[in-house]
Amino acid sequence: QVQLVESGGGLVEPGGSLRLSCKASGFTFSHYSMVWHRQKEREFIARISSDSETYYADSVKGRFTISRDNAKNTVYLQMNSLKPEDTAVYYCKARNEYSGAEEWGQGTQVTVSS
Repeated sequence: QVQLVESGGGLVEPGGSLRLSCKASGFTFSHYSMVWHRQKEREFIARISSDSETYYADSVKGRFTISRDNAKNTVYLQMNSLKPEDTAVYYCKARNEYSGAEEWGQGTQVTVSS
């Protein structure tokens, strides 16, 4: 059974940091690109390919860092210099690089507010 479980969301003040995690199970993690989206029409945030190439939305470039640990089947999103407009539900997505099949997590809330 494919499962993606996000964690690490919460309330943080502007300028603060959070690290989101997405733990995967039920599929061959190393064959998948991992992507972070956020609410607001599932806006693309960052992607990391199976060989760890990274891509970012302009809105987060220089502030957010995506990484993966294949031994732990986990992808991370380090978010620094957070702004109120970063407030959203953040979703993890796995995309098979061969078939294009996708799986989504349930999301984790990030709130940036003073």
